[in-house]
Amino acid sequence: MRRLSILRNVLQTAVPSSRQGNAALSQTSFHIVVRHYAAPPKRFYKHTGVLTCDGQFEVTLDQRKLKTPQGSVFRVKSEPLALAVAQEWDAQKDRINQATMHLSSLCNTAIDNPNHINKFDAVQGILSFLETDTVLFQSADVDNPNAKELYDVQVREWNPIIEWFNERFGVDLVASRDIIGPTVNDDAKGKIQRHLLSYNDWAIHGFCFAVETLKSVILALACVERFIPVEKAVLLTRLEEEYQSGFWGRVEWAHDLSQQQMQGRVAAAVLFIHLNSSSVAVRQKDASS
Repeated sequence: MRRLSILRNVLQTAVPSSRQGNAALSQTSFHIVVRHYAAPPKRFYKHTGVLTCDGQFEVTLDQRKLKTPQGSVFRVKSEPLALAVAQEWDAQKDRINQATMHLSSLCNTAIDNPNHINKFDAVQGILSFLETDTVLFQSADVDNPNAKELYDVQVREWNPIIEWFNERFGVDLVASRDIIGPTVNDDAKGKIQRHLLSYNDWAIHGFCFAVETLKSVILALACVERFIPVEKAVLLTRLEEEYQSGFWGRVEWAHDLSQQQMQGRVAAAVLFIHLNSSSVAVRQKDASS
């Protein structure tokens, strides 16, 4: 009803009233823009599976090997990761919604590397988020009572994460209330860089996805290090939005959906990092035992 009311008001503004005569109406032209989106592809398979090939694992769709967007055979080194990807494809209904298949997308990016980015460049991209990290920017409007209350919430929720991060990585990051932002020295950047470079190329793709989603290196590493759960990290990066929702109300179909989508992306990224950073084998339980 709200959308119909807005549309009616727009038309009443654009269309001359009957008192202005039919001549004015005949000279009025309208341009309606219709945007068409491609429909998601239909599910073309019934079953998914995982098979072993030269010590690596491939995903099959009705005995046909899954391939990446660039045509490479979908092949990973982690069996649990292959099983998780197979489950993503198996969970699709009549249509394949690739926007929700985050593990598959991360694997495709790692295999195809469409932007031809090496690990060092990817790490530099992650470090570029550090000086604009969400938890290092705190409310600066000291004259506004609401902003003062928001600042108190940020100090209570964000500062313990910053303190853990400083102790864990031996750095000295300090939150800022200045619009210019905090200063991160080269020593701190070097320590974080060495830590990230200790991961393999595939795990770095997961870090990129997590940091871009959370807009925070600190929260991403706190999740990977299991200091906070994914749900907590998403809540902390949305802290100001959640605070404002307390004043202006929460649009359930918008705010809740955005929160759930963000949790899905971060959870996939953290799982992707762990599955590519450890050696895990899946064994079938012996029926006789």
